[in-house]
Amino acid sequence: MRLMVLLQFVVMAIWPNAVLADEVWITEDLPELSFEIRGKSYLIKRGNDNSEYIAKVYPPKAPRACPPHCLQPMIQYDGVTPVGEVGLVTFIEDYVLTGDGYLVDTRVGNWFKAGTIPGAINLPFNMFNNTPTNPFYEPLMTQLGGKKTDKGWDFSDAKYLLLFCNGADCGQSPRAIRNLVNGGYDPEKLMYYRGGMKDWVRYGFSIQMPE
Repeated sequence: MRLMVLLQFVVMAIWPNAVLADEVWITEDLPELSFEIRGKSYLIKRGNDNSEYIAKVYPPKAPRACPPHCLQPMIQYDGVTPVGEVGLVTFIEDYVLTGDGYLVDTRVGNWFKAGTIPGAINLPFNMFNNTPTNPFYEPLMTQLGGKKTDKGWDFSDAKYLLLFCNGADCGQSPRAIRNLVNGGYDPEKLMYYRGGMKDWVRYGFSIQMPE
């Protein structure tokens, strides 16, 4: 036991950023991320055993029919930034915690309630449809920082958004992105996590169960 403790001490002394074999950090320099949004505490870390969650929510099955469940391109629009897991964590630090952006789960409510990425808000993809039958569009655009004018929507002060859904074969976030851009939202304020919940849980990240 003393030898093991001594070995760990030597390793950390020689390589301060070294990760021990039984630890799974987010990056070499970031073991985990704890933060608070709107008075609620969140924690993102890796190393969680998500096997039960995967088996329940994403059981193994044959590929779904395409269309509609087609693989999505990484680049949705010129200017929209694709991100991975580290980019998502960085987005939370740089935009969500500063009040300049939102991490958006675009899945419908039952999927969101089954578990989401810590810190995400649920704005289902169909809320972004700019149609006369959608009562949520104008309030949502206003919440995101848009201003309705006589010439249409002004999104110059709009929030940065990072959108995700269930994974590479989920078209919900791409549809939301398409509607945002077509409505005048600056694509450079939009980011897309193509891996979605499927990749998130398979890499052992924390899952938030909405209340």
